[in-house]
Amino acid sequence: MADGQPKAWGINNDYAKLHDVLLGKPEFYRWVEAGPLIGRTLANADRTGHKFGLQLAMQQHSEMVSIYEENGVTCHYLDADEALHRNFFARDSSAMTPWGALICHMQLKVRRADYVTAIKFYQEAGIPIWNFATAGHFEGGDFNIIEPGRVLIGYCGERSEKAGSEQVADWVRAEGWEAVVAPISREFVHMDGLIVPLAEKLAVACVDAMEPWLVDIVRGWGIEIVEVEYREAKNLGVNLVALGNGKVLSMAGATELNAKMRALGFEVYDPDMSMFTLGGGGVHCLCQALCRDDA
Repeated sequence: MADGQPKAWGINNDYAKLHDVLLGKPEFYRWVEAGPLIGRTLANADRTGHKFGLQLAMQQHSEMVSIYEENGVTCHYLDADEALHRNFFARDSSAMTPWGALICHMQLKVRRADYVTAIKFYQEAGIPIWNFATAGHFEGGDFNIIEPGRVLIGYCGERSEKAGSEQVADWVRAEGWEAVVAPISREFVHMDGLIVPLAEKLAVACVDAMEPWLVDIVRGWGIEIVEVEYREAKNLGVNLVALGNGKVLSMAGATELNAKMRALGFEVYDPDMSMFTLGGGGVHCLCQALCRDDA
C-alpha cells in the first residue's frame, strides 16, 4: 500500500491472494520442436494419436481465463505476434519480483524475441523494469520465489544457463534476499516443473527428480512438501498456480496430486489443458503473477 492505494504490481511470494496475472493469446500457436516436453509428444504421436487442434487450444485457454476471472483476478495480455508464436507462455520472457520486472534472455530460437512483447507490456502498464538478464540465457520459469526472502533459481543448460542464473541470483542477494542456484534435469525444462509453492510453508514438488541437497535446503527452511510422483511431474503436474485463500489452479492430468491437495482442504480447479501440456507448458508456464498480497 502507498498513500492508501492498493499496490498495482509486485510479488514477494507465489501463493498469497492473486490479484493480477499476465497471460498471452495463443492465436498463432502450433506444435513445433521446442524442447524435451513437446519433443516427446511429437516423437510418440504415431503411437499415442495426439494431434494439435488450435480451436481446442483456444477453448482450453479460455476456460483457464474464466477460472482466473471467477476468482477476482484481473487478466492482462501480451500482444499476439505471428512470429512469436509461443510468447503466450508468459512465464519465461520475464519474471515479476518485489522490485519490478526482470526481463529475461531466452535461448530457444523460436522465442529469442519474446522480450519485445514483454518490455512493451511493462512499459505500457507503467510497471518498472528491475533488471535485464544479460550474462548468458535466463528464463522466467527458473525464477521461483518459494517464500518471502527466498528464491530458487534453476538452470538446465538448454534453456537457462549457469551464468545467467548466477547473475540473477547476485541481483537478488543485493536486495537482501537469499538465492539458491541449482542445476536441474533438461527433462523438466525449468525449476517450476519441479517445485511450486502452494501455501505458506507448503509446496508441491517432485523430490525424486530434485538433487537431494536441494530438497534438504527446502525442508531446512521449514517448507513441507506435497510430493508429486514422477509419472505426473514429467507431464507438468507440478506446474500449478496457487490462487490464494485455499484455492489452486491445477490441471486434469494431475489426478493423484489433485486428490492429495483436496485431502488437505484445498479447492482445486482442474481444467483440461492437454493442448498446452503436450505442447510444452502447464498453467504456471502460461502465466506471470503481476500482483499478489504480501505474505
